[in-house]
Amino acid sequence: MSAKNIRDLMVTIDMYPQVGKNASVYEAMMVLEKYQESRPPGRQKYRAVLVVDEAGKIIGKIGQLAFLKAFEPGYRPEGKFEELEIAGVSDDNISTMMDSMRLVMPDFADLKPRAKATPVTSVMRTVTEGIDIDSGMAEAIQLLVRYQTLSLLVKENGKIVGLLRLSDLLDEITRELMEE
Repeated sequence: MSAKNIRDLMVTIDMYPQVGKNASVYEAMMVLEKYQESRPPGRQKYRAVLVVDEAGKIIGKIGQLAFLKAFEPGYRPEGKFEELEIAGVSDDNISTMMDSMRLVMPDFADLKPRAKATPVTSVMRTVTEGIDIDSGMAEAIQLLVRYQTLSLLVKENGKIVGLLRLSDLLDEITRELMEE
């Protein structure tokens, strides 16, 4: 495995798209699009926006799936379908519920007002998973698989300094395999 460590693969916090906790989903999507133009050469597209509080502390992340959740009618973070499965509701019944919800799904003309009215905090995922900046790729792989996440916060002396993305790690692994 490579001698590269997380420091070499991460995206620094100042280079990563961020919005305040009072931002709307629309604002987050616009920030994400703006950052695509300034990403470092050879790097994967950004697929998430970090959500920060008034002090600039990272409190969450809104990724591609979270953006889509903002457009699902009746989506409530506290009303997840896993709870229905635990309660014994069958996949067929859940599918029927989803089909019923699609009948009231707004058309594309309604998406912009919905995005502007939906706060990022209602669809963001709280981010806690992290890795030390001097860790190696093997530990990063282990943590990404264990947490089933697309990114890890990178910490140096307890302070968040960057984000390690699964896509960047996989790109590096692919480069190494091609060199062998």
